[in-house]
Amino acid sequence: MTVNANMIRERFENKSQGIIDERTMRKYAVLLPLMEKGTEMDILFEVRAKHMKRQPGEICFPGGKVDRNDRSPAEAAIRELCEEVGVTEKDVTLIGNLDRVVSPFNHIIYPYVGLLNTDSPFMPNENEVDELFTVPLSFFQQTKPEKHDIRLIVQPEDSFPYESIPGGKNYPWNKGIIPEYFYFYSDKVIWGMTARIIKHFIEELNRKR
Repeated sequence: MTVNANMIRERFENKSQGIIDERTMRKYAVLLPLMEKGTEMDILFEVRAKHMKRQPGEICFPGGKVDRNDRSPAEAAIRELCEEVGVTEKDVTLIGNLDRVVSPFNHIIYPYVGLLNTDSPFMPNENEVDELFTVPLSFFQQTKPEKHDIRLIVQPEDSFPYESIPGGKNYPWNKGIIPEYFYFYSDKVIWGMTARIIKHFIEELNRKR
């Protein structure tokens, strides 16, 4: 293949900017479900079933893996909400998207904001959900989350070619820190990615336009 300036320009000048190695990352979509109750607004949460292999008993938003049959992460978020909460698509109004999260564990999370019909009867999927509960949006507007840092340690595999990099085994690796946020509401502990998304949502609500 002959490469010249015109060929490079054609290839890259209109390319949308993605994430390197994005194709190999596992993709998940979640929906932050809002419910209008009179003049108040609540957020709906799930408690994951205790027999689940991943994060049993933890509090989360409805969501899951983006499947090949999903036309978009937004469609996946709505599909997962319907499957887990037991509502239909007509009971959900997609409002918009929040910022994507790229985790250090080869995951991309696509969060969305949606509005649920409060008249819909919820029938949670017992295979995935132990409990549904709501928290007033005002609680998160008035409550600053606790922040605790998790430090990541770089540990190359045994076959890593130290001899090929400056400093060898004494190479000064960057230090990674993951901020973890906690909200305490009644007897519920909302933390991890769910708390991080809530914090981002509240910041976007408060951001001056």
